[in-house]
Amino acid sequence: MFAIPKTMRAVVYRGVNDLRLETVPVPRTGANELLVRVAVCGVCPTDIKKIHYGTVPPPRIFGHETAGTIVKSGARIKKFRVGDRVALHHHVPCLDCHFCRHRAFAQCTTYQRTGITAGFEPAGGGYAEYVRVMDFVLPGVVKIPGKNSFDEGAMLEPVNTVFKAVRRLDLLRGDTVLVAGQGPIGLMFTRLLKIAGMNVLATDLLESRLKLAKKCGAKRAVLAGQLSTLNPKLDAAIIAVPSDDAVQQALKFVRGAGKILLFAHTRRSSPTRPADALSHPMGEGRGEGGFNFQLDLATICLDEKDLIGSYSSDFTLQREVARLVFSRQLDVRPLITHRFPLAKTAVAVALATRPTETSLKIVINA
Repeated sequence: MFAIPKTMRAVVYRGVNDLRLETVPVPRTGANELLVRVAVCGVCPTDIKKIHYGTVPPPRIFGHETAGTIVKSGARIKKFRVGDRVALHHHVPCLDCHFCRHRAFAQCTTYQRTGITAGFEPAGGGYAEYVRVMDFVLPGVVKIPGKNSFDEGAMLEPVNTVFKAVRRLDLLRGDTVLVAGQGPIGLMFTRLLKIAGMNVLATDLLESRLKLAKKCGAKRAVLAGQLSTLNPKLDAAIIAVPSDDAVQQALKFVRGAGKILLFAHTRRSSPTRPADALSHPMGEGRGEGGFNFQLDLATICLDEKDLIGSYSSDFTLQREVARLVFSRQLDVRPLITHRFPLAKTAVAVALATRPTETSLKIVINA
C-alpha cells in the first residue's frame, strides 16, 4: 500500500506565460477510477501554445504525456492494481459517432473531453505529483513492462500521434518521403518511415539535426534552403514544423498522386492575425495558419495531389505503438535530452518553446 497525502505540489497555469508551483489537494477518485503517482511527464507543443497564447482560461494543470505508478485503484476496476507502472492516455473516443465512423477521432466530442486531471478544469494534470484517471479513458491506459522505463511510457502518446499520421499517408514500400523539420517529432517520423521501408529525405535548419536524422534512417538529409538544388521527386511530404514555406516547397516537389501532410499547423488564423505576420516561437519560416497562404488549386486538381492534416492520437493504435516503443524497434530514449524537476516546469516550458541546438524532447520528473 502507498501512503497518499492530502495535498501535493502542482504547477498551475494562472494566465499567459504564468506558471506557478502551488500546493493543491490530491484528487479524489471514484470506484471506476485510478489515482496515479506521476513519475514523468513530457513537455508537449500543444500545451506550450495554450500557455504562450492563453487560448484556454486559467486555472489549469497541464501535462498529458504522463507515466507513473497506480497508488489507488477503484473497487470496480479489475484490469489494474496498485503498484502497476502505467502510461496514460488522456483522450479516448466514443467509437460510435459520425467522426469516429470516419476514424476522425480527434473531432469526436467524447474524445475532446480530457479524462485525466490533477484539479481544476481537466487538462492532463501531468505537471503535478498525482493525477486522477477517469473511467472513460481507462481503455487507453497501458502497463509498462518491467524492462522499460517511465520515460518510454511517457513517450507513447507523442509516438502515437506520429504513427497515426504515417498511417494516414497510405504509403507504398519504397516511396520517397520528405520530412520537413527534425526536432523530436520529425525524428520519430524519420525513424517510423524507415522501419516501414520508405526512403526518407530529411530537412532542417540545423546541421546537428541532420546528423541525427541520418542516424534515424534518413537516406538523405539536407538543409531546408538547399532542397531546391536536389529537385527531388517525392511521393509524400510531412511538414513537422509550422512553416508555410515548407508547405510551398512540398507542393512543388511532390509529384502527381502524392500527399502533403500538415502536422504542425495547429494555430488558426483570423483576419486580425494574418499568418504571414507571425513568427511562432516553436517554428521556423512564416506563419502556421495560412490566412494569406497562396495555393494554385490546379496543383491539387490536375496533378491529383492530396493536401491533408493529422492531429492528435488514435488510441486504437495504442497496442501497436506500445510494441514499437517497448521492443525498442523505435528507441525513444535518445530523444530525451533534458529533464527538469517539477519546481522548474516553467524553465522546461521556456526551453521547449525556444529549443537550442542540443535540445530535443524535454521531460519533467514529478
